[in-house]
Amino acid sequence: MFWKSVVFKLWFTIILLVAFILMIVTVLLLEFFENFYVNEAEENLLNQAGNVATVLHEHDDETLQMETIDQLMDPSTQLTIFFNEHRYWQNEATSEENGAIDPSWFISNEKINQVLNEREEVKKITTFEGSDTELVVVGTPTLDGEGAVYVYQSLDVVQETTTHATKLILITATIAIILTTVFAFFLSNRITAPLIKMRKAASELSRGEFHTKVPVLTYDEIGELANSFNRMRRQLNFHITALNQEKSQLSSILKSMADGVVTVNRKNEIMLINPPAEQFLERFAFENEQDSLDLPKEIQEDFDKVLRNEQEILKEVTTQGRVFVLVMTPLYNESVIRGVVTIIRDMTEERQLDKLRKDFLANVSHELRTPISMMQGYSEAIVDDVAETKEEKQELAQIIYEESLRMGRLVNDLLDLARMEAGHIHLNREKVPLKPFIDRISKKFTSIASEQQVDLKTDFQAPHEFIHFDPDRLEQVMTNLIDNALRHTPSDGTVSVIVEGDKDDLVVHVHDNGSGISEEDLPFIFERFYKSDKARTRNSEKKGTGLGLSITKHIIEAHGGNIYAKSKVDEGTTFTFSLPLYNDQIQEG
Repeated sequence: MFWKSVVFKLWFTIILLVAFILMIVTVLLLEFFENFYVNEAEENLLNQAGNVATVLHEHDDETLQMETIDQLMDPSTQLTIFFNEHRYWQNEATSEENGAIDPSWFISNEKINQVLNEREEVKKITTFEGSDTELVVVGTPTLDGEGAVYVYQSLDVVQETTTHATKLILITATIAIILTTVFAFFLSNRITAPLIKMRKAASELSRGEFHTKVPVLTYDEIGELANSFNRMRRQLNFHITALNQEKSQLSSILKSMADGVVTVNRKNEIMLINPPAEQFLERFAFENEQDSLDLPKEIQEDFDKVLRNEQEILKEVTTQGRVFVLVMTPLYNESVIRGVVTIIRDMTEERQLDKLRKDFLANVSHELRTPISMMQGYSEAIVDDVAETKEEKQELAQIIYEESLRMGRLVNDLLDLARMEAGHIHLNREKVPLKPFIDRISKKFTSIASEQQVDLKTDFQAPHEFIHFDPDRLEQVMTNLIDNALRHTPSDGTVSVIVEGDKDDLVVHVHDNGSGISEEDLPFIFERFYKSDKARTRNSEKKGTGLGLSITKHIIEAHGGNIYAKSKVDEGTTFTFSLPLYNDQIQEG
């Protein structure tokens, strides 16, 4: 609103100041003019009275005296002459305001009759007899000392002069106020126009627009203020840009972190959070049926402990089958704690790796303990001559030999798997005829399939005649898959080897209609030493080491392919692997 603006306030202040000064000056001038004109009137009347007294003294002829006095007197004044207390003379009144005063009034008035009694001059402002008209009365004694001359005049003449002077003063004051208003608006606009521009620029700054520049029109304080504002704008732009860059960089760092980060204030309100931390809160909220936007009560209690004790807290939380470690640390603002920062680390894989390491040692110990125990037992039987005949000793020696071979296979598989996992697998790629290669491997298992009464079939549908791969490694893959299929397929079952392909990939399926693999075991079949004995009936005569599928997966991946399995319990299992045909960029070794 206009009356709230600086222009109005400045104008109103100047107008009040000027009006106050003019009012005081007007009152003082009017007082001065009124006193001045009264004094002038008194002096003028006193001079006229003195002139009349002189005429009376110099001329003896009364007629001549009166004529001369009439010529000397001002028409606005009245004259009363006392030759003595009993003889007087008055001129004719020129107006009602200047009507003749009864001579007795001069004698009866104590302050006026001092002229007659004490021979002193008198100056008196009084009221006209019978009216409210004010008069100026002066009196002076005659030169002969016997009489007195009284001259009086209405103050209306003086008041008219004062009124005229007042009008002039008021007109002058009005003109001064108008000029002051114009000057005030001009000055206000000169002062406030740059301020208005700076206000608009400040509003744009508050909206984040830092490119608005205030023009410098003058070189006074306002100009310096405009320069300072422009410098402030540049500094703000620089610092805001730097802060935004740091904020963006910090946001990118937080988003790219694998660990979750949550920062809360003293009211347990989230101030900063990254995606891994949001996922953790969503998991925790889903499991505990809470709002994912709120901090869990259990964690809030830990935050309160951190704020209260000013100490770091390490806590492990398990939710949705995953293990998280929370490191809660006080967040300081100089020396005052303003919140808590929490690092959330997913330790599930580390825990699984630690478990796998322990399971690996246990499995290796278990797998080695059985053949060692058997070798020890049968060798003791030979040493102690428990086996009496040569045939019995030879049978025990044969068992010891087979167990040593089994232990050797286990050690070799472990060494191969260790090299593969370390990335030291070496492929000797050759141009291999595909169909003869598949047929040769199938014939290796023909006799075993016949003994187990399992129908082993080969279906070759691939359009490729030759492909490049490591024949020894791929034979190891096919042997593991077909051997597994035969060992887990009952009598009268079927094992099928299906070879397909297109212009880019070779796809091989090894299918059986055996016992199948349960759904909970299927994701783990390629792990070391994993045996789903609960779902698959293992051949008691041919036990595996639990490393074959893990080695198979590493060989296929070294060729640039992938392998997976599909299975249903009591319906069978299908292992499928694919190899790229024209991938010359596969690293060998």
